[in-house]
Amino acid sequence: MKHTNKKNKTHKAGVYAGTLDITRSGMGYVVVENVENDILVRPNDFNTALHGDKVRVSVSEQPARNGRLQGEVIEVLERKQTDFIGRLDISPNFAFFIADADKPMPDVFIPLDKLNGATAQDKVLVRITVWEKKKKPRGEVVQVLDATNQNDLAMQELIMSNGFPINFEEGVLEESERLPDILSQEEISRRRDMRDVLTFTIDPVDAKDFDDAVSFTLLKNGNYEIGIHIADVGFYVEPGSRLDQSAYQRATSVYLPDRVNPMLPERISNELCSLRPHEDKFTFSVVVEMTKNGAIKNKWTGKTAIHSDHRFTYEEVQEIIENGDGLYHREVVILNDLAQRMRKQRFKKGAINFSSTEVRFKLDAAGKPVGIMIKESKESHQLIEEFMLLANRLVAERVAKTKIKKQPVPCPYRVHDTPDEEKLLPFVEFAKKYGHKFDTKTPEGIAESFNGMLKEARGKPEQHVLEQLGIRTMAKAVYTAENIGHYGLGFPYYTHFTSPIRRYPDVLVHRVLEQILTDKVVPDKEMEAKCKHCSDRERAAMETERAANKYKQVEYMQNYLGDEFEGVISGVSSFGFWVETVEHKCEGLVSINSLSEYDNFEHQANEYRLVGRRSGRIFAMGDKIRIKVISANLAKRQLDYEWVLTSSLSEEPFEPVQLKRRKRGDKKDRRGRKNKKKSGA
Repeated sequence: MKHTNKKNKTHKAGVYAGTLDITRSGMGYVVVENVENDILVRPNDFNTALHGDKVRVSVSEQPARNGRLQGEVIEVLERKQTDFIGRLDISPNFAFFIADADKPMPDVFIPLDKLNGATAQDKVLVRITVWEKKKKPRGEVVQVLDATNQNDLAMQELIMSNGFPINFEEGVLEESERLPDILSQEEISRRRDMRDVLTFTIDPVDAKDFDDAVSFTLLKNGNYEIGIHIADVGFYVEPGSRLDQSAYQRATSVYLPDRVNPMLPERISNELCSLRPHEDKFTFSVVVEMTKNGAIKNKWTGKTAIHSDHRFTYEEVQEIIENGDGLYHREVVILNDLAQRMRKQRFKKGAINFSSTEVRFKLDAAGKPVGIMIKESKESHQLIEEFMLLANRLVAERVAKTKIKKQPVPCPYRVHDTPDEEKLLPFVEFAKKYGHKFDTKTPEGIAESFNGMLKEARGKPEQHVLEQLGIRTMAKAVYTAENIGHYGLGFPYYTHFTSPIRRYPDVLVHRVLEQILTDKVVPDKEMEAKCKHCSDRERAAMETERAANKYKQVEYMQNYLGDEFEGVISGVSSFGFWVETVEHKCEGLVSINSLSEYDNFEHQANEYRLVGRRSGRIFAMGDKIRIKVISANLAKRQLDYEWVLTSSLSEEPFEPVQLKRRKRGDKKDRRGRKNKKKSGA
């Protein structure tokens, strides 16, 4: 978070809403949208607010000495975190909880009848229950933790520090347990019964929450009827229920290397709504009639009942695609052919074809990483991806074309804006050096240029750097009720409909669609606020997942301290450059201080490189170099590397500054001795 010291020329007293950012020193800054500088808040003026809380702050007439806005928190609007991990300090009459937090926070008073079996110095999970102004917060012990399991503690801490509870409240669990597990004939009669249609799921090998399935029927006219069936979470999670409120607050499941922190209790996500094989399930479906060329002739959307005939893994489907043999191979091959046709057509119409790699960890029984695997996007993944994209697009079109009193129906569209010009133009100049020209006159021209560049660069040394920098020029996809289309996918209408078990926006979309289908639309005036909340929670989940992956990378690389590896420079800054190892995809920092013995390096931001002022030696993004692992700090989730000078033919001889100085000194000494001989000294 940046905290500028520039004077705020638009200083105004008043009340603002924003997010409190507390530094390690204890000083606070409230970050407010559309206010140039953050608002300074001193520790005595936090009014029970903690780091990350959304607050209302009253700004005083008198600015701070440096001209910055300053104020005090007058209300906590929303807590980022109420559960904390730490240790207990117990006295005869009371107990205090000391949090393991990297941001300052007060100790929490725990009444002795709220210890939940914990004893002095136990590692515990504590929930703050009451916090009155100018008093210590009060709390209760939720769970006694295993202090010896560092991995478990670290993962739980990451989840909670980003505002996600690790446990469901009792009332939420009780509500989920009361839900019926038998599908009533009365409800089935209200739906399109597709239980006799061939249906199957395709998911990762370790998945338990199967929220989508596909069905296949060969029609008499030679066309195909394909159903995209999505778990009907809305049937079980009613608006305003405790289950619904809990799901909304989380807004998303969080996927870490060794666990899932679910949006909904397992009773719903892994049992009632999971489209498990050989079980009848309620679904919300998009059914399309397609020709052999992938053209859509008819489409239908509505509530259904299905019965999954088989549960495939991606690996099993990939084998069927490659070999043309196996269970339901004919149907799988046809579906794959249609998916590839849709994919090709999508890119032809302007979708941008960025490739991506996903790192997965092989873990032992204790959760420690013993191997790292690179997950590739194969045709089996693309098969499901294309049909889910199709369902999302068709649902978005259906909602967008519905008007109530000539006004659009509020809905959480998934939108993606055009690239930011400030980020795009430097990249365009950089790409020119590799012979790639960009048409920046129109969004369509930019997309076409990106695809042309990616196609030409495939397999070349610059592919990685152009892909990574290209992705960074893109806007972030968000949820909003104001539809502007999805630039990256090339869709004028797009939403998220296909994953309601793990994403709350999909639940909202299901409700909007059901209202439209039953002609009972009640526009949600709070839809935009809900979209913003879901976007915020999605970003928090991504930060949690990145931090957990980094933790595992550091934990894994602890086994290789002092070892050398080939790597690729993945980022450059004024204080050094990051290198991602080729073998493990583990990223670490080569500090500019560690390069000082070789030269003084200048950061050329627009060129994404460091350049030696004397030697001209360049470290540029995308360069392949050799590094040594010198530090793996789990507490900071930080890897430190050191550049290894090699004698590779691809590298020019590059000697340390001290060595060159010594050689110059030797030359001077020889010249001095020679002069002495001439003078007879």
